[in-house]
This record gives sequence, structure tokens and C-alpha cells, in this order.
Amino acid sequence: MATELGPTPVKPASGTPDVHHAPKGVGEDNAILSQGKWASWLLAPTIIALGVVIVYPIISAIVMSFQKDAGLDPATGLFTAGGPAGIQNYVNWLGQQCAAPGGGTVACPPGTLGGQFWTATGTTFLFTAITVLFETVLGFWMAMIMARTFKGRALVRAAVLVPWAIPTAVTAQLWLFMFDFEGIINKLFNVSILWTGSEWPAKWAVIIADTWKTTPFMALLILAGLQMIPAEVYEAAKVDGATAWQRFRLITLPLVKPALMVAILFRTLDALRMFDLPYILTGGANNTTTLSILVINQIRQGFNSAAALSTITFIIIFLVAFIFVRFLGANVVEQSGATGKGKK
Repeated sequence: MATELGPTPVKPASGTPDVHHAPKGVGEDNAILSQGKWASWLLAPTIIALGVVIVYPIISAIVMSFQKDAGLDPATGLFTAGGPAGIQNYVNWLGQQCAAPGGGTVACPPGTLGGQFWTATGTTFLFTAITVLFETVLGFWMAMIMARTFKGRALVRAAVLVPWAIPTAVTAQLWLFMFDFEGIINKLFNVSILWTGSEWPAKWAVIIADTWKTTPFMALLILAGLQMIPAEVYEAAKVDGATAWQRFRLITLPLVKPALMVAILFRTLDALRMFDLPYILTGGANNTTTLSILVINQIRQGFNSAAALSTITFIIIFLVAFIFVRFLGANVVEQSGATGKGKK
């Protein structure tokens, strides 16, 4: 009985590698290693630049903050060079302690730089909270309008961004003219207010000017989040009979929340570093001194003490950013987990 056999496999000639039994991945591993080396060389200039611009100043400021400022010894009247100070600079700022004439430290008198730390901290957070709140509400409203389809929408979007495009120093000077006693603000509302001459009017002048300038930034980021929402979702909600408020509360807010929180984070970090706007409007007078203004004023008296204050400011901003990032990260995990369970 004949047996049908398949084609006889052809053996490779001697010295010819068997492609079916050759080790796999060797060439791919070499390619990955080669790409990794090229990536390292290409990223090296950027990493070096970041190290010079960011890492070195931070480390240098921290080192300086543990040194004494050079000056006159009140006991001898002689000039003394700086030396190790430990954490004394931080104790002076946080405890609002100033150098005593006979040596040692005493509580800083009201109005001195050392006595302004907690006041400046409260002013900074006050400006941040109020301006970010106003900018979020107004920016959301502006973004909702710009997200609609109407004739001239491109022109409106370009016009809205004009205040944000103007340099802050120019914006501050323009508002300084308008807040003048004989300026357009008092004449428009028929009032006689010294906007930069007393405490609360000066604070509201800074808040109004900052809100006018930075609201377009918030609107732009929120608009980007709104445009990511599919139109089919709103159409389905309309078919189901959802009202405009229900669509806003149940669709718009939850879906735009990631972009909204990122916008609030960026704006909060920027407001905590506020310097040029209040400095030009009020010069830091009438209790409008922020932490950044206080650092600049302290530099004129001692670099090392100012380095300690700038380090404290950096830590405050870092903690605020850390809280925001942790909050945003938790929300993203919950939403993705909920979505995954829904799909299952």
C-alpha cells in the first residue's frame, strides 16, 4: 500500500543560518539600545539647560539661606563678614524676629520687613483666592459663549485674548491711570475714591486689574476642554428631554472638570507669584505687599535673608501645587475606574 508523503524539507546548506531557528530579538535589542543612546545625546542639552536655569539657582538660594548677611556689628560698630547662620534666617522670618541693637533678636516692630511676612502671606493668598474665583467664573462664561457657533466667532475669540496678550507692566500702568482720582473710573461711576491711597480700595484695584488681564487665559483653557465634549452627547440629552441646566450640570461640568482643574492650578500658581501688577499699582503700600514684593525689598538689605524668604515662598507654592496634583490625580483614577467598570 503506497503512502503519500509531503514535500521533503530542504536542509540549509552548511554555513547558512536557519532563519526559522535563529534567535529572535537580538537585532531589535540592538536597535533599541542604539535609539536610547541617540535619545540621551539629544536630550542632554535640554537637561543641562534646565539644570543651569532651574536646579542651580534653587540649590544656590538654599545654600545662601543658611548664611548670615554681612553688615555692621551693633556692639563694636565694625563691619563683619557673613558666616554660618543655621536656620536662624528661617526663624527670623517665621517668628518675625529682628536683630536687636545690643545683639540677639527681638520681635520685629510693625511696618518693618521682618514683621511683614505673615501679613504678606495673608495678602498673597487673599489676592489668589479672590482673583482665581472671579477669573474662573468669568472665564467659564466667556468660554461657553465662544464655544457656540455664530457669525464672527473667530473675531470674538481674538478680541477676548487681547488683555492677556498685553504685558503685565503695561496693563498695570493703564489701570493706574484709570484708578487715578481724576481718572475714568471715578468719573464713570461718579465717585471720589482714592483707589491707591487706602487699604481696601488698593486691594480691590489690584484684584480688578488682575482679573481683567488673566480671565482670557482661563477662558482659553476652559474652551479647549469644552471643545473635547462630543456634540452627540448634547443631542442625545435634548432628545431625552434634559433642560439646559441639566445638560450643564450633568454633562458640561463633569466632562470639562479635568481641563477646569488644570486651568485653576496654573492660575493659582501664577497668582501666588504675583509681583509686577501690585508693585506698579501701589508699590506694595496700603497692605498690598505680596511675598514676591517682600523678597525684592529684602534683597536691598541682605541677600542671604532674602534667599531664606524666597525658599519659604518656593516651599509654599510647591505645597499648593502638590495638593492640586494629588487632587487631580485622584479624580482621574476614579473616573477611569468607573468607566472601566461601566464598560465591563
